[in-house]
Amino acid sequence: MSDTYDVLIIGAGPGGYVTAIRAAQLGFKTAVVDREHLGGICLNWGCIPTKALLRSAEIFHYFQHPGDYGLTAEKVGFDTAAIVKRSRGVSARLNGGVGMLLKKNKVDVIWGEASVDSAAQGNQPGQVTVKETKRAEAPKGAKGAGTYQAKHIIVATGARPRAIPGIEPDKKLIWTYYEAMVPETMPKSLLVMGSGAIGIEFASFYRTMGAEVTVVELLPQILPVEDAEIAGLARKRFEKQGIKILTGAKVTKVEKGANSVTATVEGGDGKTQQITAEKLISAVGVVGNIENIGLEKLGVKIDRGIVVTDGLGRTNVPGLYAIGDVAGPPMLAHKAEHEGVICIETIKGLHTHPMDKAKIPGCTYCQPQIASVGLTEAKAKEQGFSVKVGRFPFAGNGKAIALGEPDGLIKTVFDAKTGQLLGAHMVGAEVTELIQGYVVAMNLESTEEELMHTVFPHPTLSEMMHESVLDAYGKVIHT
Repeated sequence: MSDTYDVLIIGAGPGGYVTAIRAAQLGFKTAVVDREHLGGICLNWGCIPTKALLRSAEIFHYFQHPGDYGLTAEKVGFDTAAIVKRSRGVSARLNGGVGMLLKKNKVDVIWGEASVDSAAQGNQPGQVTVKETKRAEAPKGAKGAGTYQAKHIIVATGARPRAIPGIEPDKKLIWTYYEAMVPETMPKSLLVMGSGAIGIEFASFYRTMGAEVTVVELLPQILPVEDAEIAGLARKRFEKQGIKILTGAKVTKVEKGANSVTATVEGGDGKTQQITAEKLISAVGVVGNIENIGLEKLGVKIDRGIVVTDGLGRTNVPGLYAIGDVAGPPMLAHKAEHEGVICIETIKGLHTHPMDKAKIPGCTYCQPQIASVGLTEAKAKEQGFSVKVGRFPFAGNGKAIALGEPDGLIKTVFDAKTGQLLGAHMVGAEVTELIQGYVVAMNLESTEEELMHTVFPHPTLSEMMHESVLDAYGKVIHT
């Protein structure tokens, strides 16, 4: 007889394991299935280990400029293997932490490749078949291959790197984020294809560690989802660091040598150039893992590779749900987590509402950092808003000067008629830690008046958030 659960989640990434824990808190008998990583790509091969790499690069950068802080340092170098070992150790520690959290909340872990045989109908639960996997060793105490039943089945299978035909990753010369995270040696030269968060973070890391880096972006601006002004400022900083950036360009051909690749890059004017580098990182987005899990045969509605849901995680097939990357953009861990909580609380019958994707922040952890939430200035105008825009530079902030970080900008976009904060956009030191202040304000529907009368502590970088609001209404103090 197969095990029966109230809730069975396929995928133990941020969306899956958070949903599983919340389900257990709500009293559901819960299981989560994974084939490779507790914590998913984010914790093991994405969000977390890249931050560890970038932290090493940040410290190396400071070591190279000790005189800026009245210090001296000699014979500064790095150990590639040690940098990678630290990054992998951080992931391993958190991977174990996820396992402990699931055990603490009495969530069963099932190890293997899952496919949905049927969804629940009436009193008959749905069925999932789990086959043995060779991808990774099962965590201690995990259940294995078999048939499992559940009243509610949630698909949280995440995403994988998108591959361009003819430029498929080979793990040697053409990398995805997997290989870029564990280099055996630091490449002397690197070509990055794509300038979204993944591409720019790796470009920043490898440039700081000494590689000659070229970034190729198909669209007219790097960091395409960001405000154009912020992306432009970031580009200037990257180019000052020595990163070569080609926008409105695409890689049309890649020829492999013994220890290098030569890419043919076509510009918007039709002219081509060849760029040779030791490695090429393909960072042209991700695609959801929706294949081979039984969705097609069950008639689940899929649109352009995305499982269609109603905003509360429900698909068109009763008893079957989807959250996270498979349910569409933005493909971010924090979006998946919150989406999963909404889904399981809906199943429980609690009062829920669809997530407002306009209030989901995005962060890029390069040097300088970039963070944003809501509408860009251009998008706000496209949507018909009459806007008031505030700007405040890092150069006007005492804490930024003391930190030796005078370059950056905080930008706010308001509806001129109502005072509603429509968007906030930042570039500079530690802005990924600042953006949440504006996210909270947007969720509380704070107006410019309330933000202006909020007291920000001195001396902090957060004061720039206040000044940017003041600037939008002609009341700025420190510029």
